[in-house]
This record gives sequence, C-alpha cells and structure tokens, in this order.
Amino acid sequence: MTQTILITGAGSGIGRATADAFLNAGWRVALLGRREAALAETAGGREALVLPCDVTDAGQVDAAFGRVAAEFGRLDVLFNNAGQSLPAAPIDKIAVEDWLQLSGVNITGMFLCARAAFGLMRRQDPQGGRIINNGSISAHVPRPGSVPYTMSKHAVTGLTRTLGLDGRRYDIACGQIDIGNAATAMAAAFPKGVAQADGQVRVEPLMDVAHVAEAVLHMAGLPLSVNVPFMTIMARDMPFIGRG
Repeated sequence: MTQTILITGAGSGIGRATADAFLNAGWRVALLGRREAALAETAGGREALVLPCDVTDAGQVDAAFGRVAAEFGRLDVLFNNAGQSLPAAPIDKIAVEDWLQLSGVNITGMFLCARAAFGLMRRQDPQGGRIINNGSISAHVPRPGSVPYTMSKHAVTGLTRTLGLDGRRYDIACGQIDIGNAATAMAAAFPKGVAQADGQVRVEPLMDVAHVAEAVLHMAGLPLSVNVPFMTIMARDMPFIGRG
C-alpha cells in the first residue's frame, strides 16, 4: 500500500523540499499551508492534495485532516513543520503581539496538528502512524536575542517526548528533527554575518535543504517498531558544537 504523509508549512523552505522528496519517492502527499498558490507551486503539476489552512485555527486544522482521511483513507506520517521566527532583540524590545503570533504558529499550531494526526492514527485501521516534529538547534541552545523562537522550540521538544510516550499503546511513533543552518529564506542572512555569543558578527556556513528532506524521508520510512526520537542535522562547521 502506498504510504501517505501530510506536510505542514509546505509552501516554502524545508516543507517544500521535503514535499519534493516524498513525491519523488512515490508517497501520497498532502500539502498544508496558508498560501494556496505557494502550495500549488510546491506540487508543480504533480498529484498532491493541496490544503490551504491556518494552523492556528482549530476548525481549519480539523477540516484539513478530515479531508486527508476522506481522500487518502488513512494518514501514515505527519511532518509537523510549520513555523516562523522574529528578528533578534532583547526580550523587553519584543512586542507582546509578535510573541503571541509566533507562539500561535510554533506552539499552538504544532499542538493542533499533532492532536488531529494523533486522533486519526489512533482511530484508523490498522492503527498507528508516525509524527515527526520540526524542532531546531534552538531546541538545545539559543542564539542571542531569540527568546520567542527558542522558547517555542523547547516547547516542541516537550510535545515530542510526551507524544512518544503516549503513542506507544496506539502504535504511534513520534520523533523530532533538529535542523541547523539549512539554506532557506529563514537563513538568508547567515552568509552575510550573524551575531554571535561574544558580540561579534560572523559568517556561518549553510547546508543544502535537500539533506534535511532526505533525513525526514529516512525517519518516515522506518517500521513503526523503530523510532528516531531526536535527530540533529546541521552544516558541519556552524557554531553549535563548541564553546561561546
């Protein structure tokens, strides 16, 4: 049976690259994101289920997952990927409205999509599936001025650990991929220079986002008796392993 995956944030960046990998591998793919035109660009004329959806809206999320159940018959994998960041700033310079918007996507959106996927996987026959959450290097250590984003990614780790535990009795596996310096729009400034812990600004290396997509494809293809709870994939020389 052809396996099915729903990818959130599929209109650009990591989501788009991951969709390409799964479509090329012959999976049935549902593309979820805010912008229908961007999702259509990701599909590129290939057969995919396009799901315009705001992940912060519980009703829209439930409706989108309902369409997946109706059209695919089951959901084997959720790549819980949608997220956003904010410009670096000290916490007292961060507008509360900006924090609420970011946490709505990075925390509430992750919760709502995981909730909908877990429910489908628990009720479908045969029971089970896999949820892969997009964490970040920031789920381990922060960059300067990154309170909202770093808080949100630590929350994702809590979601991953708890779903990994709660999913066992339903044959649901949950893992997290923590990504560092993939070449996407979010990392566009890195080759020009990024603020470091010592106050200096230095250029940082990037890696091809296709490597992230290949890693997600590997995690998704494992039997449900096997799980990768946490995977870190990063540009080798980025300032993560080391001091300062």
